[in-house]
Amino acid sequence: MADVCPECKSKKVNRDYERGELVCGSCGLIITDGIMDSGPEWRAFDADQMKSRARGGAPISYMRPNKGLVTEIDQYNRDIRGARISTKKQAQLYRMRKWHKRASIASSKERNLAIALSELDRISSYLGLPDSVREDAALLYRKCIEKGIRGKMIEAVVAAVVYAKCRECGIPRTLTEIADVSGVKRKEIGRTYRAVTDELSLHIPLANPTYYIPRFAAALKLSGEVQERAIELIKKASNKKLISGRGPTGLAAAAVYTASLMLGEQRTQKEVAEGAGITEVTIRNRYKELKDELGLKME
Repeated sequence: MADVCPECKSKKVNRDYERGELVCGSCGLIITDGIMDSGPEWRAFDADQMKSRARGGAPISYMRPNKGLVTEIDQYNRDIRGARISTKKQAQLYRMRKWHKRASIASSKERNLAIALSELDRISSYLGLPDSVREDAALLYRKCIEKGIRGKMIEAVVAAVVYAKCRECGIPRTLTEIADVSGVKRKEIGRTYRAVTDELSLHIPLANPTYYIPRFAAALKLSGEVQERAIELIKKASNKKLISGRGPTGLAAAAVYTASLMLGEQRTQKEVAEGAGITEVTIRNRYKELKDELGLKME
């Protein structure tokens, strides 16, 4: 409720933080004294000053084993004035850093997290994933540890949670791409992904084939018209119930191949297969289905 003067019922109430008073701007009545200033006691004239003078710490990050809540001893070896500290003090700080690191990853769970989150960051960097997806994948991995998913390699579980979050967020990354980056076999990632979704009761939507079309078209240097035509073909196929039970990458690649033929920007099945990371047989089968079911007349 807005501040109202009890004397004159005016809503023109001013907060004087210098005197700590709540004053009516119409009749001058001091309504309250001793009010608290919730703002900072310093001034900042630009964003850099605001950031450097802020006293709040960094937000919680699931990408760090300790969530970023543990104090760290830096590597600069300088005192508060910026001068270098003595060699004896440096040796003491080195020992402190070493034991601090050992204490922070003392249990097997913490060691597991340290290895897994480092691998997750590496895979995400190669795939160009945003920070929000990395944080979600790290949180999902922590849930896997709490649930006790065992009998799986750390690298396989990391690759599986990255793939799950890519699908959930609509980011087109194929199992083949993640397998190439992680070094884990595609079938192993698929098995681990199914185990994770079953154990955690995740309901991840099916990947939309249209998400892959811009990437495939860009890799094959096709025009925007081909992309639009391929998306139209996928929508028609969806209306005909051709999408269910078929891999999204195969359908997307076949739609791109078909659209390139229709618009005279022909690419061979081998070129499309290499760009999409699938086999020529898959493209050939999906192309035949699209052609027959949609009644396309190809020259």
